[in-house]
Amino acid sequence: MDLKLSNLRPAKGSRHRRVRVGRGMGSKLGKTSGRGNKGQKSRRGYQRRRGFEGGQMPLHRRLPKRGFHNLFSEEFAVVSVAALNAFSVGETVSPESLVSRGLLRNRKLGLKILGGGDLKVALTVRAHAFSQAAGEKITQAGGKFEILQ
Repeated sequence: MDLKLSNLRPAKGSRHRRVRVGRGMGSKLGKTSGRGNKGQKSRRGYQRRRGFEGGQMPLHRRLPKRGFHNLFSEEFAVVSVAALNAFSVGETVSPESLVSRGLLRNRKLGLKILGGGDLKVALTVRAHAFSQAAGEKITQAGGKFEILQ
């Protein structure tokens, strides 16, 4: 068969005839037009709300609401002071250097240094937050800490 503009047609089965609803009993979709008998869903313009369960108390109202979520809370990635012993004396520890060493994974969060373990190396530590114990241990080891914005 020659392929010309005059004999182009869509692939077999790709085009369907429009269903004409409510056009007599012979069409299979006459009278109630496939909507069943009576009730809310058989009516014209019916729309149900999101979460509507047919008059039953919806799930989002059945579940208890508890607790409090602080919108202004800050999330920190946490590293203990003991992990900083991997650095050599006099080095500057920053979130970038911790990521490169594999001690910190998520750079999107702020970095908080906690006082777990002992620090044996004098370092300059830069982080977004420090626990009180971590600050004391860093200064005791002869280092200093700086708070980032």
